[in-house]
Amino acid sequence: MALTGRQKAAMLLMSLDASTASELVKGLDAEVVQELAVELAYLDAAGLGGSEQNAQVVQQFYNSLQADNTSGFGSFLNEMLKNTVGEKKAEQIQTQIQELLHKRDPFMSIRSADPKTMASVLETEHPQAAAVVLSEMPARKSSEVISLLGEGVRISTISRMTSSETVTVEAKVRIAETVCKRLEVITGTRGGEGEAVGDRSEQSLRKVAVILRNLGKEVRDGLMTAIKEKDNSASEMVANLMIVWEDVAQVADRSLQEALRGIDVKQLALALHQADEAINEKIRSNISERAAAAIDEEVSLTKDPKNEDIEGAREEIIQVLRKMNEKGELAFVEE
Repeated sequence: MALTGRQKAAMLLMSLDASTASELVKGLDAEVVQELAVELAYLDAAGLGGSEQNAQVVQQFYNSLQADNTSGFGSFLNEMLKNTVGEKKAEQIQTQIQELLHKRDPFMSIRSADPKTMASVLETEHPQAAAVVLSEMPARKSSEVISLLGEGVRISTISRMTSSETVTVEAKVRIAETVCKRLEVITGTRGGEGEAVGDRSEQSLRKVAVILRNLGKEVRDGLMTAIKEKDNSASEMVANLMIVWEDVAQVADRSLQEALRGIDVKQLALALHQADEAINEKIRSNISERAAAAIDEEVSLTKDPKNEDIEGAREEIIQVLRKMNEKGELAFVEE
């Protein structure tokens, strides 16, 4: 994620205690303080509050500063604002922050909703609306929500998610507004309006695939059958996209060990040629020292393998993982 100057400033503030951050922004006018507060809230909601980027930004400004994780972000932001602009103005800014955040990302409060609550809301929504909402949520949470839906709603929703039909930005905003309002009634959280982007593509089918692979085998198989009946091509793509080469690093150790047992050392060496470091380390940590040494020897003997040979070797590993997944024997580390 490329950071703007304002986001870097916000990350720097997040690394400080509230009183120190307040001193830094006291000379700024209220509008600038509000803009920084919005960035603080957005970066926290995006899960970047304690990220490597945060550490890098802080180091750019002051090498000895370290992130303060002793108090919650909400209390940090509230205290910083009160110390800077006063309690009354702080309350106004907090309200405005929520409005601005929802304008930036109308699905923000939806992503933080409890899966059971979200499932109860989506049960009575149009399948297309449910499909849009689930596509905007993290894959694991989407899986939880889908598993809680009734079978009919579940099948209709997944079918819509694999459809090639494009949903306009305006339609997504309306859906977000409707769902947020219903969540507000149930939980008291506030919805909003804003922009949304994206269309049906391989990327969206990949999202569906990851959601499905996190479901139990029986539920997943039922949904795949429903997709196949409606669109065989989409069904094949989803099946293939459930496991791709980049997923190897996320496969649980025991599952990966089982998958690699039947793979020839020469094929492993080819597959690991210029592979991502995380995948390289993952595979090497799940084979014997003898096999790792054999791979090193093969690598030294193979200077410039053909791309098709590399892809073929990787595909052999992926096919084994896909078969394990179809049988419900493949496990992943927490995503």
